[in-house]
Amino acid sequence: MIKVIVIDDEAPGRKLIIEYMAFYPELVLVGEANNGVDAVRLINEYKPDLIFLDVQMPGMNGFEILPHLEEIPRIIFSTAYDQFALKAFEVHALDYLLKPYTQSRFRQAVDRLSGSAIVNKIQPLAEKLIMEQTQYPERILVHANKKLITVSTADIVWVEAYGDYSKLYTLNHIYISNFGISVLEEKLNPAIFIRVHRSSIINLNFIKEVNRYPGSYDILMQTDAKVTVSRGYMDNLRKLIF
Repeated sequence: MIKVIVIDDEAPGRKLIIEYMAFYPELVLVGEANNGVDAVRLINEYKPDLIFLDVQMPGMNGFEILPHLEEIPRIIFSTAYDQFALKAFEVHALDYLLKPYTQSRFRQAVDRLSGSAIVNKIQPLAEKLIMEQTQYPERILVHANKKLITVSTADIVWVEAYGDYSKLYTLNHIYISNFGISVLEEKLNPAIFIRVHRSSIINLNFIKEVNRYPGSYDILMQTDAKVTVSRGYMDNLRKLIF
């Protein structure tokens, strides 16, 4: 079963997709919306596997809803305007249906669901939109199994460099961010997050204790992880000690 939500501000557009879906019993409609605000609510509530997403809608357009989603489903865009095609494929949409389209064209889009190339796709534009919302975003996109979800930055205990990526540790989970630790250092609020090592950033709110040694410190986080403070970043910690 593939859970589907259809999002289009025009009723005939939604009706056509639902009619075409009838030829695919594996596609199960769990909701439909005619604006971006309702679309965000439905997607976050039902966690669909696939959404048919119109681009131009009242409230928020199809691209603007992405930063507000807790998980990024597979997307087939549908619109009467072809100038959005490139941007659609930048978010690794399965397909881009240009209205009006035929049942045969719809079938081509649905057939892409079985293609292995779309599994585990990174959503670079969705990440970019989230990271550029504000100077210090409250939520960022991370990998969780085969999905992308948003995580509150306030829940991040500490960050560890992981090659060109980063590991984000919360109290209960470990996530992978598509961004390197230096990018995250710039985007995370410095009033809360401080760099203590070229491979580590900590959230001050989750420090359990600080152990001082001759010429160095170790920080014990609330997850019981021990993070070493390197010489190059020692001043970042010292300025917090009174």
